[in-house]
Amino acid sequence: MAAYLCPPAVIHGKHTVKTSEIVAEVRGRHPHAAWAPRIDGIAASTGIETRGWMLPLETAVAPGSGSGLPAAGIGPTREALAGDGFNEQDVDRVIAALESIPAPQTVQERTAPAWAAVQSYGEHAARGALQIAGLDAADVDCLITSHSTTPALPGLDVALANKLPLRSDAMLLPATQWACIAGTRSLALAADLVAADPDRVVLVVIAEALSTTYQPADDTLESLIVRLLFADTAVAAVVTGRPRPESVLRLDAAWNHTLPGTQDLHRLETQADGTHFVMDRRGPRAVQETVTAMWEWLRLRHQDDPESWHPDVLLAHPGGTRVLEYMEQTMPDGWPSGLLDHSRDSYTSGNRGGAAVFDIMRRAHDAGQEPGSRAVLYAAAPGLTATALAGEWL
Repeated sequence: MAAYLCPPAVIHGKHTVKTSEIVAEVRGRHPHAAWAPRIDGIAASTGIETRGWMLPLETAVAPGSGSGLPAAGIGPTREALAGDGFNEQDVDRVIAALESIPAPQTVQERTAPAWAAVQSYGEHAARGALQIAGLDAADVDCLITSHSTTPALPGLDVALANKLPLRSDAMLLPATQWACIAGTRSLALAADLVAADPDRVVLVVIAEALSTTYQPADDTLESLIVRLLFADTAVAAVVTGRPRPESVLRLDAAWNHTLPGTQDLHRLETQADGTHFVMDRRGPRAVQETVTAMWEWLRLRHQDDPESWHPDVLLAHPGGTRVLEYMEQTMPDGWPSGLLDHSRDSYTSGNRGGAAVFDIMRRAHDAGQEPGSRAVLYAAAPGLTATALAGEWL
């Protein structure tokens, strides 16, 4: 399967949003929520103090351009009120009151600026990855993209094909719904593509504006957690079928796993006011099942050397601290401690979704890895589905 990966480019959201700012905004909006007395402890338990967003917090919480007046408009509303016995003076007062009520942003108002940001950040990351690899846009034979929280057709693949620009015969492979496994699954696909043609150059670009799931009106505990967790990031990397001077990681094997009957545990829902990320408290336990299955894949892969083999670094995006703790607790006996240090470090500034594994990989690379060090990359996503890869630092 050998595929060669150049160091990724990572572009963090430029707007720093503090957890304290989110807590203040939510507390002011939902003072009587059941979880309100515990909000400080809930926020502290995430371990996240700041995160970067592509757009400022003020953009997410701003009212829409409409009002509380029904979508039918003034005429039909006036007629309905008059039909219910309101006199003309009362109708005028009701209409004025409705017009003074700010309406939530529509899905268009919420998504359009985020989609523009995703394209800009994606282009920035793509150009950075090509520069790191010592290549030009004209060298790219295939582009794989993912952006789960900003639905668009055409998508990021076509946008980048025009912005970079790519050759007209470059293969475009958009994978909008990969979400949190975009990092690992895109690399697995890229590895298959270069295995079929070792001269191929594959560019992977993932740009996620997860802050679009920040929904001010929601008052559930799960919605509070979503507000506190997510960060915005764009990442990109070049994968080739032959080693280049810039190559830092060789990918040797890939593994995929999907749990049946778990498609409703975590999901995106598009409503009138935008995209909502719906979480189920059973989710972490289901993700843990994919971790257990990954351990078994690694055990079988190295069954001829069961006592001495272990990864030297584990680049894992499980989505939360509970699964990181589970991974540490269930690692085979004898594996060294600290394998998840870079994953934990990445998580302290937010859950980056599909961009997370590339961010973790960049941190590991910048920290320095000995040639020959063994790496395992892992991510799980709504579905629930997971992809892992095994490789070696060059």
